[in-house]
Amino acid sequence: MTKSANERMNYETRFAAEVGADVDYDTARHQKRMIIILAIAGLLAVAAIIMALKLMGGSDTAVDQTAQVPLVTVITPGRQTVDRVVNATGSIAARREMPVGVVGEGGMVLRVLVEPGDWVKAGTALAVIERSVQIQEARALAAQVEVARADARLAEAELKRAQALVARGFISKADIDRKMATRDAARARVNVALAQLHEANARTGRLDIRAPAAGLVLTRDVEPGQVVTMNSGVLFRLAKGGEMELLARVSEDDLARVSPGMESRVTPVGSNQSFTGQVWQVSPVIDPQSRLGTARIALPYDTALRPGGFASARIVSGSTQSPLLPESAVQSDDKGNYVYILDSKNEVVRRTVEVGQVSSEGVAITKGLTGREKVVLSAGAFLNPGQKVRPELKKAAR
Repeated sequence: MTKSANERMNYETRFAAEVGADVDYDTARHQKRMIIILAIAGLLAVAAIIMALKLMGGSDTAVDQTAQVPLVTVITPGRQTVDRVVNATGSIAARREMPVGVVGEGGMVLRVLVEPGDWVKAGTALAVIERSVQIQEARALAAQVEVARADARLAEAELKRAQALVARGFISKADIDRKMATRDAARARVNVALAQLHEANARTGRLDIRAPAAGLVLTRDVEPGQVVTMNSGVLFRLAKGGEMELLARVSEDDLARVSPGMESRVTPVGSNQSFTGQVWQVSPVIDPQSRLGTARIALPYDTALRPGGFASARIVSGSTQSPLLPESAVQSDDKGNYVYILDSKNEVVRRTVEVGQVSSEGVAITKGLTGREKVVLSAGAFLNPGQKVRPELKKAAR
C-alpha cells in the first residue's frame, strides 16, 4: 500500500473515532438530564403526598374535635300563665245531712216505703208505724166532742127559753145568769174535747216517720216488724237537696291560700271522671295533731259521688306568669335546685332557681330565670359548668 493510501485510511479512522466520541457524549448528557428530571418529579410527588397526608390528618383531627363536643337539646321557655294549685285529699259527704228518727211515741213498723238512693219530697212518709190503739183513742175523743156539743146546744136552748120568761116575771135575773154560765161552760167543754181530739190526731200523725225536707235517701236502718221508740236512734239519713261536698284536708300552709269561692276539680278514687266544685267554707281551726285544716268543697249530685268515698281535689288559688320547664331540666343537690343554661359561647353555666307549682304540665320557675335563656332540656347530670356543647333548639310547648 502506498503512503498516500495509508494516510487517507488513518485520517478516516481518526475521523470516525472522533465522531463516535461526540455521539457517546451527547447520549450521556441526555441521560443525565433525564435522570435529574425524574428525580425532581419524584421529589415533587413525594412532597405532594406528604402535603396531602398532612391535610387529611388535619381534617380528621378537626372532625374528631367536633365529635368530642356533646350535642344537647335546649329550650327557651318564655313565660306562661301558670295556675297556683293546692292539691288535697278527703272524703265525700252530704253537704247537709239530715238524720231522721222517731218523733212520736213509736211502735211496731208496718211498712218501710223508701230505699237508699230514692228521692223524696218534704213530708213524704218514709215508714209507717202500727196505730190501731191510737185510732180507737181518737174515735173516743171524737165521741166526747159530740157529747160536749150536745150539752152545749141544750144549754143554749134553755138559756133562750129562760130569757123569754124574764119579761113575764117567771124567771129571775139570777136564774138567767146561771143558765148563761151553764151555756158557756158547755161551750168550753166542746173546745176542750176538740183540743184533745186534735192532740190525739197529731200524735197519730207523728207515728209515721217523714222526711223533714226534700232530698236523697242515703241510708235505711229499719225493717218491718221492728219496734221503734224515741230511743231507737237514727233510722234514715238524707242528703238535703242531694247536695254533696268534699271535706278536703289541706296543710296549714296551703290553707292560708284557700278562700271561699275558689274553683276546684274533684276526682273520686277509682274513677277517671272529674267534677267541678266550689270551696264554700274554710275551716277556722287547725288540727293540733295533724296540722291540717278542712276546706269544704260543694258538689252537685252525681251517682259517682258516694258519701264516705275518698277523692282528690285540685283547688286553683290563682295564677302567675312564670317560665315552665319539664322536670328533666331541673336538677337538685345539697345547694338547692338549679338548671344548666348556655352562654353566648355555648358553654354550660349553672343557674340557681326557685321552684313553684309542679304539675303534669311541668315545673314553674318562680325565681332565677327570665324565660329568654337557653336551658338544657335533659342530660344535665352528665354536664359540667364551663363545658362547651353543641345546642339543638327545641320549641317550648305552649
